[in-house]
Amino acid sequence: MIRGNTEGIRQSVLEELERLYETDWARDQFLPDRLLNVLVHYTDVLNREIMVYMTRDGNVLEISIGSAQSVALPERSLRRNVERLSGIRCIHTHPGGNARLSDIDEQALRLLRFDAMCAIGVDQGIATGITAAFLGEMEYGQLSIHVHGPVKPGRVPQEKWLREIEVADERVLKTIREGNWEKTQERVLLVSTDSDESLDELESLTNTAGAVVIQRVLQKRLKPDPSTYIGSGKVSEIALLCQAAEIDLVIFDDELTASQNRNVSEILGAGVRVIDRTALILDIFAQRAQSHEGKLQVELAQMKYNMPLLQGLGTVLSRLGGGIGTRGPGETQLEVDRRRIRRRVNDLEKELAELDAQRTLRRRRREKTGQLVAALVGYTNAGKSTIMKALSGADVFIEDKLFATLDPVMRKIDLPNGGNCILVDTVGFIRKLPHQLIEAFKSTLEEALFADLIIIVSDASHERCSEQRETVHEVLNQLGASDKPMIEVLNKCDRLPDVPMSTSTIIAVSAVTGSGLDDLLLAIQNQLSSSHRKVRVSVPYAEGQVLAVLHSQGKILTETYTDACTVVECQADTALINRVERMLKNGSIEIM
Repeated sequence: MIRGNTEGIRQSVLEELERLYETDWARDQFLPDRLLNVLVHYTDVLNREIMVYMTRDGNVLEISIGSAQSVALPERSLRRNVERLSGIRCIHTHPGGNARLSDIDEQALRLLRFDAMCAIGVDQGIATGITAAFLGEMEYGQLSIHVHGPVKPGRVPQEKWLREIEVADERVLKTIREGNWEKTQERVLLVSTDSDESLDELESLTNTAGAVVIQRVLQKRLKPDPSTYIGSGKVSEIALLCQAAEIDLVIFDDELTASQNRNVSEILGAGVRVIDRTALILDIFAQRAQSHEGKLQVELAQMKYNMPLLQGLGTVLSRLGGGIGTRGPGETQLEVDRRRIRRRVNDLEKELAELDAQRTLRRRRREKTGQLVAALVGYTNAGKSTIMKALSGADVFIEDKLFATLDPVMRKIDLPNGGNCILVDTVGFIRKLPHQLIEAFKSTLEEALFADLIIIVSDASHERCSEQRETVHEVLNQLGASDKPMIEVLNKCDRLPDVPMSTSTIIAVSAVTGSGLDDLLLAIQNQLSSSHRKVRVSVPYAEGQVLAVLHSQGKILTETYTDACTVVECQADTALINRVERMLKNGSIEIM
């Protein structure tokens, strides 16, 4: 089979090239003359690069055709020991006559650990020169390269270059073992069709996950390509970038479909993994989750994310049939995997439901005591945990990274009038927040939904502060918490040349220096006291819908029953009090 760009090539030419697989090549020749002649001839005819993988036994393992400038190099290895060379030499042509190795050739030699990288310059039907390169010792953090040539056709030192493969193999093994050399961080290439700002955020997420960004690609498109998201031509360009920069992982800025992920992975080759923004955020959450509930929520989100990826895998995960012992009823491996995931999802949802019931019970206990709750919400890394620590003195985890806080933290804070309230620090929001996370973490995010006051924290020093605030409001709308009393907090004002003026609902603070925190406490106190009053409502038994509204939107303190009605004492905001007054026909409402 001939891989790569075969479009427009006659079938007879492809069949001629496929005969290279069946030919017996001499084991004592680095580049057999007959193979050289075939590669030169068809490179000239097609004006495209042609690549051949040859084993140490003299067998052709892979043939691929590229463009006039490049050809993709799939990862293959005949060695089980990752400290040794692959057992394959890569021989390829350069239309245009340049016989020297390119930077991409050299990086591919390092990345794929070829026995050798051989380039043949081809111009007007003849070979202009032949160059071979072999891996050497460690220099400046990477394996060096020993280059031989260019040499003229007919003067290839066949035995010398074959011997150089053996020397390079032992040299690399010794270098890696003695230097204890290994990659400690994944090298990442980012891809987006959005904007540089979106790539900046994706890069921050990647750094938080512990990887290092080497390359960034922005491909403006009106809509994603249904097959490869950015188009097969662009993916082929990225494949060359991955070879040149020794990329381990490619991360896309939007969620990929199962088929897009599979198609892109096939073009990039086995040596490069492909994930999307959702998988990256899930990985960060998996690292950050500390509580038992947090870990369960992350696992649930990952299960729901991975379920669609099993779709469309065809026979890859299927039970291979045909013959005695394989026929009859039974499940394919794909069906088994789906069933296991569904079973695990059900188990996780049941366990989380039990934890949610316990949280609801604790919440009702707080409501009975009249305890007020304020929730800190905001874009990730806006400084919510720093504000929590500054106001409560709590020893909470703080780090200048995205999603430093995953599990909710509750602390009691004192207000200026001598009262107090519960302050809740919640998980940060982000653009393109995966719906799996919103669904899985709904029980945690409900702390904001059931809070008496929402404190929206924004990073005032961030250049996209207004857009981040819009994202937070969008998520609150999804949660159904947009009608709650709110205070806007502009944090990190110490980084601004001019500090904005505070108002009753917009407070400028610096959690690090403490500036504006007294104003924030006063604003919390005023909002809680003005929006929540204690009332006594007498609800006739015939007007049970009023009682239902009080239970769903107010905080029930006591509930007693008389012959004619139910008497409820509760805390309610102004909007609820007005609504109850409009609904009541024969009952009464009294401000206490």
